[in-house]
Amino acid sequence: MDGYPVSGDGHYRSYKLYLERKHQSLCAGKHLQDMLLQTTISLPPLQHHQPVSLSQSCSVFPLGSLKLRRHTVSRQAIVQHYGEQYLTSSIVGHGLNVNRFPSFQIRQMKLALGSHTSHKFKISGGCQVSLKGDENKEAEEKRKQSKKKRVFFLDVNPLCYAGSKASLHSFGRWISLFFDQVSHSEPVIAVLDGEGGYEHRRQILPSYKAHRRKFLRQIWTNQKLSKCNVGSSHQVVTDVLRKCNVPVIKIDGHEADDVVATLVSQVVKRGYRAVIASPDKDFKQLISEDVQIVMPLAELDRWSFYTLKHYIAQYNCDPLSDLSLRCIIGDDVDGVPGIQHVVPGFGRKTAVKLLKKHGSLEKLLNAASVRTVGRSYAQDALKNYADYLRRNYEVLALRRDVDIHLEDDWLEERDTHSDSNALANLFRSLEETQKCIHQNKSHSSKV
Repeated sequence: MDGYPVSGDGHYRSYKLYLERKHQSLCAGKHLQDMLLQTTISLPPLQHHQPVSLSQSCSVFPLGSLKLRRHTVSRQAIVQHYGEQYLTSSIVGHGLNVNRFPSFQIRQMKLALGSHTSHKFKISGGCQVSLKGDENKEAEEKRKQSKKKRVFFLDVNPLCYAGSKASLHSFGRWISLFFDQVSHSEPVIAVLDGEGGYEHRRQILPSYKAHRRKFLRQIWTNQKLSKCNVGSSHQVVTDVLRKCNVPVIKIDGHEADDVVATLVSQVVKRGYRAVIASPDKDFKQLISEDVQIVMPLAELDRWSFYTLKHYIAQYNCDPLSDLSLRCIIGDDVDGVPGIQHVVPGFGRKTAVKLLKKHGSLEKLLNAASVRTVGRSYAQDALKNYADYLRRNYEVLALRRDVDIHLEDDWLEERDTHSDSNALANLFRSLEETQKCIHQNKSHSSKV
C-alpha cells in the first residue's frame, strides 16, 4: 500500500503506526482517533517486500483495508474529515458502512452535483464511496408527499358538457364517479365561472373562447320547457354539490381557472397537496410535486390522475415551460392562434428546443433581441412577433391574485352520507324532465 514494504507478521504493528502517522495531518482530531480505535486493519498473507494489494471486493480507506457492506450516504454529504480536494468522480464503488464508524460526522458539501442523477465518489487513498443520495432524496420526497393531505378542486363548467352539448346528465355522471373513485371523504372545493369572467381576456384577444358563448348561455339559461324544468341549471348544479357538502365558489368577473389557481397556491402554502379535477389543459401550467390533475376519460368511463411524471414523459420538458410553449404553438380550443399562423415553419419541435435552452418565453424573447438564438426563420419570428407572443402569454397565463381567501372549514373531511340521496334525486328529476319533454313533443306533433 503506497509502496510500503511489509515482510511477515513482525511488521504488522509498524505498518499500523505508519498508517496512523501518515494520515494524521489530513484527518487530525478526536473523531479520527475514535475511528482508529474502531478500525481493524486486515492484511492478506504477504511475501517479503511485496506491496500490499487488495481485491475489488474490498474498498481501501486511508486507514487500511476494510470489508465494507453497501450503505447509502446522503447526496451532497461527505465525511467531514476530508475536504473537497480529495473527491474525484468515480464510476464504480462500494458503500460506506457507517455502522462501523458511528463517530463519522456528515456535513453538506457544496459539490457540483446534478439534481437528478446518482453519483459515486472516490476519496484520496482509494476509498470508493457510493453517494446514492438522489435515490434516497426522491424516496424521501415521495414519503413526504404521500403523508400530505389532499384537497380537491372541482372545475365544474367542463363537466356539464357531453362533447359540445350542454348536459346535466354529464354533470351527474362525472360527479358520481368522482366521489366514488377519487375524492371519497377528502375535502372538495367546487368552482364555477363567474359572470363576465371571460371579458378581460376577450378585450385583449377577441377570439378567446368565443365559440363557448352559446354553450354557456345554453346550459345556464336556455330552459324553454318551463313546466318540465327541474330548475335553473346553475341552481341544480349548486344544490347538488352543497347537498354533498361541497362548498361552491363563484366570483363574478373571474374565470374558474383563475380562482382555482389562486386557491391552489394558498392550499400548497398550508402544506397540502392540491388535485385539480378538470379536463382543461390550461391547468397543466400549475403541475408540480404538490399539484396534480385528475381528468375525466369518457372513453374509459373513469377519472385518471395526471402528475408531474406524466407531463415530463408526454412533453419532454419542465411544466414551468408549459405556458411559454402554449404561447408559441397556440391553443385552438381557447381560440389563441400560435406563431405558426404567421410563420408556418415554426412548430412545436422548434419551440421545445428553444425553451429547453432558455427556460421561458420572456428569456427567449430577450435573448433573441440581442443575439442569434436559432435558425433565421425562428430568429426573425421571435424578433418580429414578440408582441404577438407576449399577448398570448397575457391571455393564457392563469392569474393567482383573485380576491378570495381559503376558509378553514373548506379543508375539513367531507361528510359523504348525503351523496347517494342527492345524486339519486338529481337523476330522478332529470329522468322525469326527459319524459315530460318527450310527451310535449308528441302532443305538439299531433296538434
